[in-house]
Parts: sequence; C-alpha cells; structure tokens
Amino acid sequence: MNDARYDLLRQSVIDAPVVMKGDYAYFIHPLSDGVPQQSAELLAAARDLINEQVDWDSVDIILGIEAMGIPLATALSLASGKPLVVGRKRTYGLPGEFAIDQTTGYSKGEIYLNDIGKGDRVLLVDDVVSTGGTLLPILKAIDEIQAIVADCWIIFEKGDGMDMIRSTGNWPLNSLVKIEMINNKVSLIE
Repeated sequence: MNDARYDLLRQSVIDAPVVMKGDYAYFIHPLSDGVPQQSAELLAAARDLINEQVDWDSVDIILGIEAMGIPLATALSLASGKPLVVGRKRTYGLPGEFAIDQTTGYSKGEIYLNDIGKGDRVLLVDDVVSTGGTLLPILKAIDEIQAIVADCWIIFEKGDGMDMIRSTGNWPLNSLVKIEMINNKVSLIE
C-alpha cells in the first residue's frame, strides 16, 4: 500500500533499537514501549490507519491492553466516541472481574478484564503480538464472557504468534506492520 502513514510506521520500526532479554530479541519502539519519545504524528498514523478500517457500527467498546495498548485505545476512543476499558495487570476485585493467565516471550503474569459483559461487541487493540501469549488468552476470555470480538487490531505483528492464533480460532485479526527478527534486527514482511 502506498500511504505515507504506513511508510512512517514501517521506517520507524526498522530504525528501532533492539535489546536482548535473555535469548529473546526485543525491539524498542515509541508505540510499543513509550521510548524513544512517542510523536503525535506516529500515534496519529496508527490511530488513523485503524480508524479507517473499523466498522464502528459493529463496536460497542474498545479494549486496550496495559501498558502500551492504552495510548492507541485512547486515541481510537477519542476519534470514534466509543467507550474504553483497559485490560489491567493488577486486580481490583470488582464484580465480574475476569482473570487471565498470560505468558509472553519474556514474562508471565495475569491480565484482568473489567466492565465487559455478555453480548458486548469489542474492538481489541494492542501494540505488538509476538508469541500470542497475551492475545490468545484475552480472545478466549472475551468468548468465555460471551462478549463478541468485533475486530482486533495490532500495530506490529512479529513472529508467528498471530498465525498460531489464526489457526486456533475464528477471530478477526489484523495488523498494520508485519515484521520478523533476522540476526537480531527488525525486517519487514511485505
């Protein structure tokens, strides 16, 4: 696609520094880590590219995943007028809270969903999917709550996590930029 916003996202991730977390190559990007400094232009590019592709009439609520899914979810909430909830890494013990075990390429923990009910049509947004260890349990939890995954958008699809999730269920899964790590450097997948 010939679009300056896609070009901006692609170039920004190619230029991202990479650090090793054990044997795991981790790229550091403003939209996935908040450092280096996140420009309004970069966040607006991701917001607008997703905003233009979502059928907002089929969405009741936006779910952003802590931590770096929050800025994108907030920007989409402001653009669409849809309410926002956050999948949090700590419990509040509110009625209906749903706990989810998640394991990423470099950490383990829990995500807690609040204020998503049966029949709610959810737009799920997050910054990166690598292994699928966070996204898959969240998608299954939304199903278990008997809400509906109306759409799901990820900024950066890294590795085979999204393909594994696609083979597991029938959720609408989308990403803006597909990347892979080659020799501990970010490469685009066209």
